[in-house]
Amino acid sequence: MRIAEVIGTVTLNCCDPSLRGARLKVVQPLTLQQLASQGPGGTEVLVAWDDLGAHLGHRIALSEGPEAAQPFRPQIKPVDAYNAAILDQVNLSISDLERDSG
Repeated sequence: MRIAEVIGTVTLNCCDPSLRGARLKVVQPLTLQQLASQGPGGTEVLVAWDDLGAHLGHRIALSEGPEAAQPFRPQIKPVDAYNAAILDQVNLSISDLERDSG
């Protein structure tokens, strides 16, 4: 699971029937340094399924890969990323930053 920031929304004019009613967000995963500095995200951008109602600028917990489709079982949905939580705040310690930079 990674932390990402919501940077946009996706609007589909036609889609697979299993995506009908979906709220899709454009999210940017953040590194530990980006979280610490509150700086802009990197260049990686993903589309995530959002059932929680995240808005622009929200930080979310991002589930990816096969785990992203687990909330929909036994239905099959073409999902690679899922908003598992909206984060109110993220607390980092200096040891977290030192461990990641080494």
